[in-house]
Amino acid sequence: MSGKARKIMNCKISILVIACFFMVSLLYACEEDQRTRTNTSKMKVVATIFPLYDFSREIGKDKVDIQLIIPPGIETHGFEPKPGDIFRIQEADILLYTGENMEPWVQDIIKSLRHDGPVIVNTGKAIASEDNHTHAHNAESDPHIWLDLLNAQEMVQHITDVFVARDPLHKEFYRDNAAVYTEKLHNLDLKFSKAFKACKKNMFIHGGHFAFGCFTRRYNLTYISAYRSYSPDTEPTPGDLIELVQTLRENDIRYIFYEELIAPKLAETISRETGAGLLLLHGGHNVSKKEFDQGVSFISLMEKNLQNLRKGLECL
Repeated sequence: MSGKARKIMNCKISILVIACFFMVSLLYACEEDQRTRTNTSKMKVVATIFPLYDFSREIGKDKVDIQLIIPPGIETHGFEPKPGDIFRIQEADILLYTGENMEPWVQDIIKSLRHDGPVIVNTGKAIASEDNHTHAHNAESDPHIWLDLLNAQEMVQHITDVFVARDPLHKEFYRDNAAVYTEKLHNLDLKFSKAFKACKKNMFIHGGHFAFGCFTRRYNLTYISAYRSYSPDTEPTPGDLIELVQTLRENDIRYIFYEELIAPKLAETISRETGAGLLLLHGGHNVSKKEFDQGVSFISLMEKNLQNLRKGLECL
């Protein structure tokens, strides 16, 4: 090989070595950048309803950017997502929802998401079969599973597992927070169970949509709703109202409960007819804008429910 050819060959080798070194350096820099983003950026989580939002907030704290899809003050059952909601879901790391009965619109969104969209998590998928939740009038699935505080604890564990799988770097942080919060839910469950063992009444009447099937089954209470279903499209008949008034009078029930975020017209009508007092019973689906801004929590809502139920059931 001539000297000139050798020089050209050595030059090519040098260029190749430099290029390889540059590529390795670039890959290393990208890897370091990825590590930096993993360590500093927050996991983006989108929750459909308030309980899932609050559970995630308790588990993730400052490691999670959690957004509530259904705006505060909006009644959950009649919600229809907007294009901006779909965009937020697409850009999230995780989408949390309760189930097909509670948020039927989620299924259509899932079909429209790109392959690089969020991890989709049905938090209620493994909780309680349909025949575990029986309406006073009809046997049907009750999607308000979080109102059974044992279910709430299971949902917290499910969310924690997803957070850990998505962000293993902070797994102990998530697990420790979940353990603390689960203990709070456990203690609240004990408070409910203890309180209802010392009440004059075992029945309560709700002037809102059917939402407390899971709750009353857990605490062995009798529950009668003015509505035959949790669906927002159903309305009680005049016969239903007459039956409620008769039941209230026959059992000497002194209070009727109404639901959050909806004008309590039906409960007020029964109250005027019977003289029964009015008490709020919060299903936890969503909260008002004022409550949201004040930082209300799922547990604080349930504690207020306990206070009102103790009054309505005439507990000692």
